[in-house]
Amino acid sequence: MYPFALLAFGGEGWQGRGHFQTLTAPMRRQIVAGRIGDIQLTPLQRFITASGMTNLADGVAVVAWAWIASLLTRDAFLVALVPVALRLPWFLLALPAGVITDRVDRRWLILRMDALRGLAFAVAALALWAALPLAPAPVAGVSDPLLYGALILAAFVVGGAEVFRDNAAQTMLPAFVPPDRLERANGQLWSAELLTNALIGPALGAMLIAVWLPLAFGLNAVAYGLALLLVAGVAGQFRPARADARDWRAELVEGLGFLRGKPLLRTLAWTTGFWNLFHQMIVIGVVLHAQENLGLSATAYGLTLAGGALGGIAGSLLGDRISRALGPARTMQWMLLASGPCFAAMAMAPGPVTLGLCFAAMEFSGFVWNVVSVSTRQRMIPDGLRGRVNSLYRLLAWGMMPVGLLLSGLLVTLAETLLPREVALTLPFWAAGLGAVLLSLVVWRAIWRGFAPQQH
Repeated sequence: MYPFALLAFGGEGWQGRGHFQTLTAPMRRQIVAGRIGDIQLTPLQRFITASGMTNLADGVAVVAWAWIASLLTRDAFLVALVPVALRLPWFLLALPAGVITDRVDRRWLILRMDALRGLAFAVAALALWAALPLAPAPVAGVSDPLLYGALILAAFVVGGAEVFRDNAAQTMLPAFVPPDRLERANGQLWSAELLTNALIGPALGAMLIAVWLPLAFGLNAVAYGLALLLVAGVAGQFRPARADARDWRAELVEGLGFLRGKPLLRTLAWTTGFWNLFHQMIVIGVVLHAQENLGLSATAYGLTLAGGALGGIAGSLLGDRISRALGPARTMQWMLLASGPCFAAMAMAPGPVTLGLCFAAMEFSGFVWNVVSVSTRQRMIPDGLRGRVNSLYRLLAWGMMPVGLLLSGLLVTLAETLLPREVALTLPFWAAGLGAVLLSLVVWRAIWRGFAPQQH
């Protein structure tokens, strides 16, 4: 899950001095409609555009990280280590990111993290260009240890910056809209992100790799630069109301106490964490499976991932309606349960079209879940605590991603000693499918109980 928000009219947030609810009814309608006087682009629209640019870069990188690693080694474990470096910061840096997010101007933090990611991609592009032409990838070890190490380092820097950037951004979405419109706002934001991240980005990344390997990382550096300019053009102060620097341990204890006191938030955090573990197992598993079992080229692989984005966009746009029709509890229960068969079906997909349909179904269920889960969290957490509680939540939810990546690589490596390689490459899908079904059964009642007070 990909795995997102920023300013309000006049530079004041929903929780800031210029509260949305203090404006006149016509002004509120104009803000929601996206127009005040001669202003054509609202802060929310400006942020969505910037988010689209950064997610275009992320979508290109989805293909580039693992694909370029596979050109340096055919060892499934070593290929998995590159995306592990990208996700490991979520485990290591989530708590510091939460404390810092609640202390500083969140827009300021977003700008600096986007600049850092752009620089990291530029360095990775230069390192890849200097290493060309690449030697054939060995079955064991790597063909170019220096380049492989540079990719690991660049992935870690990009992932670390993403931890701070995404935590700051997600805490700011409630500044744009009233609480009862969060599902719709999240859906609109994620549909734009999916359009660039999962639909356009992977296909573009695959084509860039086919043209010239360094282009994929070079384009990312440009995209982050453009996003930085968009966000920098929005004026305002977005420092939390209580942003005094206190003892960081006391601040974390305060956030942990809030999370511990909300059983529903705890359930959603652990559930999302394990789901992300299963998701990352198939994300890295599908690279070698697509190459060796299905014989897909980089372009076909990117288009398969892009096809899955259609399901995610549909889930983002329809999540609000589905939640209103079924209720939040039933929506989350059934979306979680549906993801298990989607994972398992990927192991049986005979070609790129069926594999793309499996991805579409998986992304649909995942993003409907996200619309309800994140909106619920944003409503429940006060603005002054949102950064810390969000970081604790994400420590559980995103910190499990590297575990899934490592498990995928280890499962294939160990299974190869007993099974043919083509069979071993499908095991991560079966393991993820079974795990997701068991997870849904374990938390089924807890989800219902957590939403029960809101359903009466």
